[in-house]
Amino acid sequence: MKKGIHPEYRQVVFQDMTSDFKFLTRSTMTSDETITWEDGKEYPVIKVEVSSASHPFYTGKNIFVDTAGRVEKFNTRYKKK
Repeated sequence: MKKGIHPEYRQVVFQDMTSDFKFLTRSTMTSDETITWEDGKEYPVIKVEVSSASHPFYTGKNIFVDTAGRVEKFNTRYKKK
């Protein structure tokens, strides 16, 4: 493996913004925000919109996820005149 071309692989916390579910795993993603985990250490936090805790396939519930007004953008662009 070449030195200096691979990103750093470290522990990060992923936080589901819909259900406030958090899990600690390893990733190459970076973040300026940190969070104190259950073990007392600080880890970078990556905020996600959907995880297994909020996805309808895993929960059996239908939820509506509107990301940055995409539905409104679509409706304004293609509404009938």
